[in-house]
Amino acid sequence: MSTPPRITGLDHVVLTVASIARTVAFYGQALGFESREFKHGRFALHFGRQKINLHEVGTVVDANVRHATPGSADLCFLTQSRLDDVMAHLAEIGVSVVQGPVNATGAGARLRSIYFYDPDENLIEVANEVDDDQANAALG
Repeated sequence: MSTPPRITGLDHVVLTVASIARTVAFYGQALGFESREFKHGRFALHFGRQKINLHEVGTVVDANVRHATPGSADLCFLTQSRLDDVMAHLAEIGVSVVQGPVNATGAGARLRSIYFYDPDENLIEVANEVDDDQANAALG
């Protein structure tokens, strides 16, 4: 019997958006992501060792893609910046935090998270990894 592959990481995801230009501007201003054109007319947002490829709704970038819908994603980004500083920055650029800071569960650690929406109403989470003592102190 065969065994499943041993997946070692995540290279990229694809985010369907209403406007690539608006998305590039938002993520650049809100989170400092760098936009790069990787093929003619195809853009990705780069951060750390990951990227988010952008797919503008109404365009065909891959005939195998089905049900590409803006606003259906829920993404979590880890940061070492203080969440108070992140919230102050978001407020300064007119982005409303809809929840947080709250405790959450991440893939590898407990998280302290804030949530807001991008221009397509994808739910965006920005989080600090925390230990149990930090998480419990936040409940305090």
